[in-house]
Amino acid sequence: MKDNPMLKLSYRYDQTSARLKVEGLPDFSRGQQEDSLGIISTWSLELIGSSQVEGKREHLQALMQVVLPYARHQLSGVKRLFGDSSKPVSIGPSKEGGHEITLRSSQDAVKPLKIFLDDAELTDLVRCLDDLRLDPRIQIPWGLSKEAPLPRNELAESVPFLRRIKASLIGTTTFILISVLWMMIPIPPEEPRLNPSNTSGSLLKQLN
Repeated sequence: MKDNPMLKLSYRYDQTSARLKVEGLPDFSRGQQEDSLGIISTWSLELIGSSQVEGKREHLQALMQVVLPYARHQLSGVKRLFGDSSKPVSIGPSKEGGHEITLRSSQDAVKPLKIFLDDAELTDLVRCLDDLRLDPRIQIPWGLSKEAPLPRNELAESVPFLRRIKASLIGTTTFILISVLWMMIPIPPEEPRLNPSNTSGSLLKQLN
């Protein structure tokens, strides 16, 4: 959606529980077209049941840099915190269930804002951010890490220890059980072997 094309550019991305709006201007120094947004002057995020969030480009960029990889790790079963107290935005699993986003202002007098989301609300937020990131009209380098498969060590940590050793435990137990059963099978006694020399002597006696 585009508003006031003669003054500024405004694009909006809507989902069921989230609405993201960005406003700005083309960066003509980079040869951008009139409908390309290359300079963000402000942005706003509305989430159902939460306060409206506003900020500048660096805050939106920080939000994308933690929310998108966090959601990706969640899909892989890896639950971990992204961002810390020194960053403007952090997100991690909430103690009450769901997900907790913490937004920190650059002003010391302003307390951090906490936003709690359930899975559906997080999904809507991710879709809004993805729509913004993939919109060809938004010509902004977000500095996001290139998507790649998660390291094996992170995936292994998400699987409970018993599940990780389940296959090897079953294999070892089966091997031991088969070995014990094999040892319990009685071995048939060997039949007595005839001595060839004795057999020849017996035949000679019978002939005589």
